[in-house]
Amino acid sequence: MLMALLAGVLLILGFAIGMGVTGAPEGGMFGLMIATVLWLILALVSLSSGDQILLAASRATPVTHDVHPQLFNVVEEMKIAAGLPKMPKIYIINDPAPNAFATGRNPENASVAVTAGLLARLNRDELQGVIAHEISHIVHRDVLFVTLAGIMLGSIVLLSQVFLRGMFYSSMGSRRRYSSGGKGGGQAQLVLMLIAILAAVLAPIFAYVLYFALSRRREYLADAGAARLTRYPEGLASALEKIANDPSPQLASANKVTAPMYIANPFKKKGQMALSNLTSTHPPITERIKILRNLSQGASFKEYSDAFANVTKKRTVVPVAAMKKEDVPIRQPGAETTAKERAENQMRQVGDIMRRVNQFVFLTCACGLKLKIPPNFKGQTVKCPRCNKMHDLPRV
Repeated sequence: MLMALLAGVLLILGFAIGMGVTGAPEGGMFGLMIATVLWLILALVSLSSGDQILLAASRATPVTHDVHPQLFNVVEEMKIAAGLPKMPKIYIINDPAPNAFATGRNPENASVAVTAGLLARLNRDELQGVIAHEISHIVHRDVLFVTLAGIMLGSIVLLSQVFLRGMFYSSMGSRRRYSSGGKGGGQAQLVLMLIAILAAVLAPIFAYVLYFALSRRREYLADAGAARLTRYPEGLASALEKIANDPSPQLASANKVTAPMYIANPFKKKGQMALSNLTSTHPPITERIKILRNLSQGASFKEYSDAFANVTKKRTVVPVAAMKKEDVPIRQPGAETTAKERAENQMRQVGDIMRRVNQFVFLTCACGLKLKIPPNFKGQTVKCPRCNKMHDLPRV
């Protein structure tokens, strides 16, 4: 329904601009055709290479199993649990702010990107919850939904901007046109132009509201899918809590286009769990956490729907077709290191992840010391500062 409303806004805007430019209702059909063609062109470009554009804009770097074995193991687990036909490509964003997103046209061509800060701050159960959330986006085709909706939004904004700017440049010619052709004809043309201007101003605002509503709805569904895949809702709830309260600066590579793709709003204030509103790309994190922690009897879609209704007092976001009776028992948490151990390892882990992403060479000496060689090191050998043993550097 939200997608249909967005499409309706685009077509109405094209029709209104066509009437305003030509000064006749017949011109509306021409404007409608222009709007449709513009949307189709942008859709073809986005569906063919939109995922790579998003990954490049987010400064995501593809990584291998050696960089973070646990991440690859968790993604593989969730891929099997979700029944994906192919392992998603894995990317790391070299940023200390914890966050993640998924992209791709379909389950056969999907990618998961996580920040170095996320990997350093979450334990295995929490990381599994985040990855399950992103895998759910892929399974539910949310990436395709949001991409197509984003293209429609972009088309609406582009049409509006081109028309309104064109109005300023041709204002003198427009006045001459309205003053000719008789009083009645001039008034009719003026009315049509005013309608077009009003549509060009209001359409982007309404489209943004619809786009954000669609994005928030898909986030709830991905949370439901994650709880079902992991059978441990507390993992995702705890991860969202850590992400929301993390003191790191906001994600440097995020922008208005990529923000709705992330698991949590990358523009949040430090430690803030702001309530959602019409202009928010994500539901309130506090609300999402409460819903997940209300799942005490099971982790099925039906259980999530009941918890959603109890917390929000709203109609469920889960489709009726997914509300079948199924038994998804909640499992016990996995083994976890102590808080002290995690605090001691946290900064070292994030540093090592960033170094691997930036092509550092890691060598382990016989004395047990790990050497981290930057990519711009010019020598052929390096000496261990502990035992003075010389090591040859591997060259690609």
